[in-house]
Amino acid sequence: IADNALAIAPVPRLSARPSLRHSQYLNPRSALELSVSGRPKNVDQMREELFKISMTEPIDVAVQEDDIFRRNRRLILFDMDSTLIQCEVIDELAKHAGVGAQVAEITEAAMQGKIDFKESFRQRMRLLKGMDESVLQGIADNLPVTEGAPRLISNLKRLGYKVGILSGGFTYFARRLQKEMGIDYVHANELDFKDGKLTGEVKGEIVDAQRKAELLKSIAAEMGLSLKQVIAVGDGANDIPMLKLAGLGVAFHAKPKVREQAKVAVSTLGLDGILYLIGIRDQQAEATWSLGLPEVGFPLEEMKPAKL
Repeated sequence: IADNALAIAPVPRLSARPSLRHSQYLNPRSALELSVSGRPKNVDQMREELFKISMTEPIDVAVQEDDIFRRNRRLILFDMDSTLIQCEVIDELAKHAGVGAQVAEITEAAMQGKIDFKESFRQRMRLLKGMDESVLQGIADNLPVTEGAPRLISNLKRLGYKVGILSGGFTYFARRLQKEMGIDYVHANELDFKDGKLTGEVKGEIVDAQRKAELLKSIAAEMGLSLKQVIAVGDGANDIPMLKLAGLGVAFHAKPKVREQAKVAVSTLGLDGILYLIGIRDQQAEATWSLGLPEVGFPLEEMKPAKL
């Protein structure tokens, strides 16, 4: 910031949590908002330098233009697996089918962008052919909801936001989250069953990276919104197009390739850390409601003391 000759205004604290020095707490955190003014020499270079700090230190740094859209967003769209929930559902299904290692390997390659998503999806689905629907029901009943997701969504709904899931996963599980959290839009892959068992195929068009971006634009247009009023949140390579398209694209506990291309990355907090990005203080945010699904935190080693 100093290298770009920018002036820093008084620094308000967004978080109401204990001091980082308070040893009683395992995962204290602090969120500060720095308003800077002036003409930076190179905004992209400044953003890159701050990004490098976030890659080596337990800190998230978000650079945003303080325009009318920052506090006037009205739509948030989530990836589901490893973003809204803390698992890859297709990997969980694979474990039950005894093909966990094979599917996990294909999933990881797809998330890293090493193989085409649609092809990887077809490969994984073929390995699940013949699975009984009761297995899916058991997993749906115990989806591990990401820490902070209920608090984030309940507060955004209170502010008039619409909430959606754009997922390369399955509607079977997304509908359960929709019911639990009052989600407005669900777009994912529709599983095909025959005699109560998976056929290894899906109905309709596969939801891949390009389809997610198309759906984001379509929903925004339907609501009469500018793309700058949209927040998109995801963790994998197939989320990059929608993250880059949205006014605020958040790479959430994402792969390095995704973090590099997103406008903002949150890697040290739960999903409710996004409230800080739109300027909401803890004292302004309500708690949350009780879910019929478990809310799961991150391992302690991943949730280090951090600033946003």
